[in-house]
Amino acid sequence: MTESNFSRRRFLANAAAISTVGAMGISALSSCSKSGKPKVDLKLPPLLDQAPDGRPLKAGLIGCGGRGTGAALNYLSAGPNLSITALADVFDDRLQACRKKIKEEKGNEVADENCFLGFDTYQKVIDSGVDIIILATPPKFRPEQFAAAVQARKHVFMEKPVAVDPVGARSIMASARKAESLGLKIVTGTQRHHQRPYIEIYKRVMNGDIGDIVAANAYWNQSQLWFRKPQADWTEMEAMIRDWVNWAWLSGDHIVEQHVHNLDVINWFTGSHPVKAVGFGSRQRRVTGDQYDNFSVDFVYDNGMHMHSMCRQINGCANNVSEFLMGTKGYTDAQGSIWAPDGSVVYTTRNESGEVLPELQKNPYDQEHVDLVTCIRQDIPINEAEDTAISTLTGIMGRISAYTGKEISWDEMMNSDLWLGPKTYIMGDTGIQADVPVPGTESQS
Repeated sequence: MTESNFSRRRFLANAAAISTVGAMGISALSSCSKSGKPKVDLKLPPLLDQAPDGRPLKAGLIGCGGRGTGAALNYLSAGPNLSITALADVFDDRLQACRKKIKEEKGNEVADENCFLGFDTYQKVIDSGVDIIILATPPKFRPEQFAAAVQARKHVFMEKPVAVDPVGARSIMASARKAESLGLKIVTGTQRHHQRPYIEIYKRVMNGDIGDIVAANAYWNQSQLWFRKPQADWTEMEAMIRDWVNWAWLSGDHIVEQHVHNLDVINWFTGSHPVKAVGFGSRQRRVTGDQYDNFSVDFVYDNGMHMHSMCRQINGCANNVSEFLMGTKGYTDAQGSIWAPDGSVVYTTRNESGEVLPELQKNPYDQEHVDLVTCIRQDIPINEAEDTAISTLTGIMGRISAYTGKEISWDEMMNSDLWLGPKTYIMGDTGIQADVPVPGTESQS
């Protein structure tokens, strides 16, 4: 390993440890916890149910599909004096459906002249006089769009994951640092950072309630996700974008697009990221696209800790969406309870009926936007982009290991020139073949 590569890795590990604590506020060290480690005093934003009033804030939405429309509604629910004044998408039906929904549900009207169609119209939204950009296009497009928003000095809400390849992830990291230097507020769609039960457990883990973390598990096993079969009047590009969660160049595969939530929790709680991965996966029942439908990856952190990552999208199988962290003093599921080694409950976010305590029940999808608007109006630092890029790259590292059958290191990811997708974006042929990756080599006779 070269000195420059080691320094880069160490810088990112340190940045992750600092900025994950600081993403919701400023952290400071004081006294000692019962574990004997320095006690972390987390100064979090007030986690308000509604953002405080202030000057009107106008947002522009780029990507008007289901998640984009949902994010728009979450933003409009975050507090007073908030509006969406510009929309962009590549499909008019999605733009108009979003436009109609936010008008019907929130009374928010977007003028005809601020509705833009096409691959490059994100810049028109950025230039339309908005304060905030909401990025909800397929992940492939986010690095370029985020860079443009930061260049224009806009605050950003950006859905996860933030990239599909190493080049894109590193672009997000660079833009995140520039955004920080400009004092911009950046929130990403890793909503567990804004989910009150997770925050309560996180604070206790940071204060040493389970001791040193020595092992972890991350799971997202569920039934088959949605898909769209090509229609006769669709071009190849249109068919792929309408079916984007099934194409690796658009989504990053489901270990990146969906499982990033769980990987991110482990990185968040440990304040670090894996340094290598060995994984495998396969395609058993997926209908469209070129992706796998199951992965199993062994991630190793630089202190020797292992995280087992498991994700699957197949009907009729055992489901599990959760995280688990084992410590020297106890263990936790990261959002429900903390247990002592003997299995007794040390702390729980649930009542006797198993329901989340009332004060912790705020919808995290709304809370993300409440926190963003609160930080803008009270000038509280918040920038989650680099942490989410690190977690995204964690998923990419696991995907590449499974696709190739090889051990993949973090340093390789930080130096890789892998860039997925067509060279140009047009509503025509893409030149991308639906080839499912096959690891290893042919057997020898």
